[in-house]
Parts: sequence; structure tokens; C-alpha cells
Amino acid sequence: MAEVINAIEAVDVRFPTSRELDGSDAMNPEPDYSAAYVTIRTSGGQEGYGLAFTVGRGNDVQVAAVQALAPLVIGLPLADILADLGGFSDRLTGDSQLRWLGPHKGAIHMAAGAIVNATWDLYARREGKPVWRLLAAMTPEQLVDLVDFRYLRDALTPEEALEILRRAEPGRAQREQHLLARGYPAYTTTPGWLGYTDEKLVRLARQAVADGFDLIKLKVGADPDADVRRLRLAREAVGPDIRIAIDANQAWGVEQAIASLEPLAPYRPYWIEEPTSPDDVLGHAAIRRAVAPIRVATGEHCHNQVMFKQLLQAGAVDILQMDASRVAGVTENVAILLLAAKYGVPVCPHAGGVGLCEMVQHLAMFDYVAVSGSTEGRVIEYVDHLHQHFVDPVVVRDGHYVAPTAPGLGARMRPASIAAYRYPDGPQWVSAEQPPSPRFEPVPR
Repeated sequence: MAEVINAIEAVDVRFPTSRELDGSDAMNPEPDYSAAYVTIRTSGGQEGYGLAFTVGRGNDVQVAAVQALAPLVIGLPLADILADLGGFSDRLTGDSQLRWLGPHKGAIHMAAGAIVNATWDLYARREGKPVWRLLAAMTPEQLVDLVDFRYLRDALTPEEALEILRRAEPGRAQREQHLLARGYPAYTTTPGWLGYTDEKLVRLARQAVADGFDLIKLKVGADPDADVRRLRLAREAVGPDIRIAIDANQAWGVEQAIASLEPLAPYRPYWIEEPTSPDDVLGHAAIRRAVAPIRVATGEHCHNQVMFKQLLQAGAVDILQMDASRVAGVTENVAILLLAAKYGVPVCPHAGGVGLCEMVQHLAMFDYVAVSGSTEGRVIEYVDHLHQHFVDPVVVRDGHYVAPTAPGLGARMRPASIAAYRYPDGPQWVSAEQPPSPRFEPVPR
């Protein structure tokens, strides 16, 4: 009898990061880093793991979205899925009734991404490879077959995608060896959470430089005076040669963003991330024209490949930030990497959340080996939180991600962590004291 998918489990796992204000920013003052954690199982005893990242309340909605998609998958032959992963993604994102909840956006799209990622994890475990190597070993034709070009052809054709991949093909082996030997450049947001004291910011910024990072990121957007003070302190702490990126997390309108960046410019921000609504393509383009040479970066809240297409077509970004769980998983991210390569825009993945570092490193490394062929101007975000809860935690050494060699996507959580932080009945929540009152408020309208 053919091996089939016979179960999809989704668990609400939440970590109380709000207690120390880890992850705090202008729009999310008290996040509890959370995961709608997905396990996909087959009749042959194989498993794959994925997750959709949220920041607390509403994680149960995300779990429900995964459960709503599960009947589309259970009973499907595994061999058929793995032979057509592009078609499998389309099945999840194109259901004639569930797609009304998007289409291709929101909780239902992220749920599809969690299931797609769990399927890629299962595939990689079956092949005994990390996902980045599994992707990098595919032929250009196989990779192009993953992409749904329906809404992309005005920006990227299958023929152009094939040319990009074929152009990178000759150097794949050498780049893979370089990656294994040196790793992939990283930057850290650990010093810059908005709820941290000035003293903690300075201490962690200095530690980041000592640890080998040459780019750190600070959150901004809640208080203009505090933004200037904190950026000045960070610049004094790390010196003139370390790059400092800043992230407003969508706090500003377009004109407000332009005005708010003027007093910060003397401290030479490397990029401004999410300066306005993530849906405002033309707003990002206007900001980019006005604030150069400060670069504009966005992408962690982009719903789908069409939004990335429009950002690139409009010349709205200098840096594209993909996310491992916001869009429909590995499969859609392959399309986004190809779009970025077509337009010559570097990809610096977002990884500020539970499990995101573990997963998104595979996409950036695949991009280096088989798509763009470059790490110039490219870094992966790193935050030093919650990695201990994963079976194969990310490793960063001397400011570089160490290329993972364990099979899979890195999303498998430790059973003890799932049991402890399952919401609302895990012991970490049942016995928890009420969290403290907010130390600052989100940005008012």
C-alpha cells in the first residue's frame, strides 16, 4: 500500500518573552514569541516539522487555520506530493473555499506555509540532507517547476528564471564548500529591543562587536527623542566602522518617516526597516527617494510573492527581507529569491522570532549556492532567544551562521519544551504570575 499523509498535528506553543521585553518594538511592546507548531506524519512512520510564528494572542487562530487546511492533505500519497511540490503548494493556497479567507495572505496563507515547510522538512529528512543542500542539488528545471508564474510573468518569466539558475550552476560546488568552511554573514538585533534600558543596549552592542558582528540593529519609532539618544549611544559604543540598521516596525506614515529620519541621519543608519505600512509599495518608494543614502528594507510582513514583485518593480526597496513563515513556505520563497535575483536586490532575511533563525538560514544559503551566487551586501538576522528549545538549534560563530548539516529545516522543537510551554495548559503558563504592566505604549495613530 502506498505511503500516505495520515496526520497533521498543530499545537499552540507560547514563550513569555514579554516578561523581559525581549522582542519589544514600537508596535509590539509586549510580545510573547509563539508558534503554531506543526507535525506532519505518514503511514510509513515518517515525520516533518514546521511552524507559523506569531507574537502571542491569536496563536490559537493560527492553529485553527492549520487544522482547517489539514483535510486537504490527509490521505494524499507521499510520493505524489514529493514529485510535485509546486502543485502541493498550489493545492493548499488555491482551495476554492478556503482561499476566500486570503487569498494568499493572512493566517490561512501562513498556515499553508507551516504545512509546506513541514513537508520540505520531511522530504529533507527522508533524503538525509539539510533543506539548503536539498534545494541546491536540484536542477534549474526542477526549481523553476516549483514556481507559480501566473502573477509574476510581467516581472519574471520561466525562461528568465532558468537563465538565472543556469548562470549560477557552474560555481555551486565551490560556493557550497566555502559556505561549509566559513558560514553565512549574520547581523544581530539582540541589543536593540525597544524595552531595553540604555545600559543594556550599550552592553549588548559592545558584546555583539566582540562576538564578531559588524552590523547591529536597533528598534525605533516610539519616541523621537529616545530614538536619537539610543542611536547616539549605540554609535558611541560600537565606533564608526560598525553598521547600525534601524527598524520602525511600521510605526510611521510616509511623511512622518521622512521627517523622523532626518535627526537620525548624522549617526549613519545603514538601513531603515519597515518605515511605514508593509502594504504601501508606493510609500516605500517615496521614502526611499527622500532618505537616500539610507537604504530602505522591508519584507517580513509581505503577504506573498506578488507584493515582493511590486516592491521590486516600483524601485521601493534597497534590501528585500524574506521570512520563513509569513508566505507559503519554502516553495513560495524560491520564487521570491528568483525575483530578487532578477532585479539585483540583495536579500537579508528576517529572523526575529521563535524558530525563524533555524528555518530561514536554509533559504539564504540556497540563494548563495544556487541563485544569486553572492553574499555581498547580504546578512541573515540573528536574535539570541529561544534556540535551546529546538533539536537542531542554529549556530552562530564569529558573526556568521554555521551551515547546518543535520537533515531537515531545523524547525523540530524539543518535546519537553512543547509540553512546558503549550498554551494555556503547559506548566510554564499554569503557574505563571501575571506579566508586568507595559513600560511603554505602542505608537498612537
